[in-house]
Amino acid sequence: MPLIDRVLLGPGPSNPYPEATAALAAPLLGHLDPAFLTLLDETCARLRSVWGTANVRTLPLSGTGSIGMEAAFANTVHPGDTAVIAVNGLFGQRMVDVASRYGATVVPVEHDWGQPIDVDRVLDAHPNPAIVAAVHAETSTGVRSDIAALGAAVHDRDPDAVVIADCVTSLAGIPVEADDWGIDIGYSGTQKCLGVAPGLAPFTVSDRAWHRRVQKPPTWYLDLGLIGDYVSGTATGGRTYHHTAPVAMIASLHAALGRILDESLDTVYERHRVAGEYLQTGLQDLGLELFAAEGHRLPELTTVRVPDGVDGPKVRHRLLTEYNIEIGAGAGRYASTVWRIGLMGHNARLDRAELMLSALAKLL
Repeated sequence: MPLIDRVLLGPGPSNPYPEATAALAAPLLGHLDPAFLTLLDETCARLRSVWGTANVRTLPLSGTGSIGMEAAFANTVHPGDTAVIAVNGLFGQRMVDVASRYGATVVPVEHDWGQPIDVDRVLDAHPNPAIVAAVHAETSTGVRSDIAALGAAVHDRDPDAVVIADCVTSLAGIPVEADDWGIDIGYSGTQKCLGVAPGLAPFTVSDRAWHRRVQKPPTWYLDLGLIGDYVSGTATGGRTYHHTAPVAMIASLHAALGRILDESLDTVYERHRVAGEYLQTGLQDLGLELFAAEGHRLPELTTVRVPDGVDGPKVRHRLLTEYNIEIGAGAGRYASTVWRIGLMGHNARLDRAELMLSALAKLL
């Protein structure tokens, strides 16, 4: 089959940064090679910068963003724990499912899709939950929620509660400040604004979450204590083997993080903002209606309603076959009535927004 170079403007994966792609072709190192361990340490340090944290336990987990979600609850849910979870889209729903599988008594706080979470409603859902979780950038709806306000409110009421934040579509696209916002466990994915292929889940754990973690979680592979002994080398005798790390993927992430930090986070955020606003204005100029609530729209992921009388899947198919552009369908009950258009990482550029607008204008 011939190679196809798609323009990936859906909800993920996005086209990676060239530096990330080049790193995949570098000579392979062993996962205990001193040269690789140095690269791993540098990757963790770079992730701390992007996460806005001093957490020692900041690392790339082996697996996509969903592994991050799994690890978050597997290592924090003790028998009888209550978890309050804000649900304003598909990935809040998935948090509910995962937390319940690990034995949490889940209190879901349902919101209309397309709206940000209501911090007061989340707090009022239960007087003393062990865990409070929410999605920062809801991939299914293109909505940003105020995790800073949530973290402050939760910890003001109960300093021991753990705040879990899904930052899969926000990390390296819009500001994330884990320490200042009171995020105890944050997880992300490499295939969106970080500009790397799918395969890793950047993860950070605060001291608060670490001290109340499940010492022997029901999943060996995602036991943060065992993984930490390899990544940080804190075990007696130095680093201990846990699993074979995906060394090429970590090298790719290392390169992309270097690109992002060289450009500077503020510049990267501004690039995402400018491209996203340009796209959203252009879509409205075409007569299209944006789905996410005004004032809470993600610049990196735009949701737009399919116009009445337009066959949404057919337009997506024609974009792919005639223009080589991939965009996403909606999620859940909005699968056929919403399009999701991503300008993430290397694609957060005006030329990508212009390409998208030009193709869509011709098809409509």
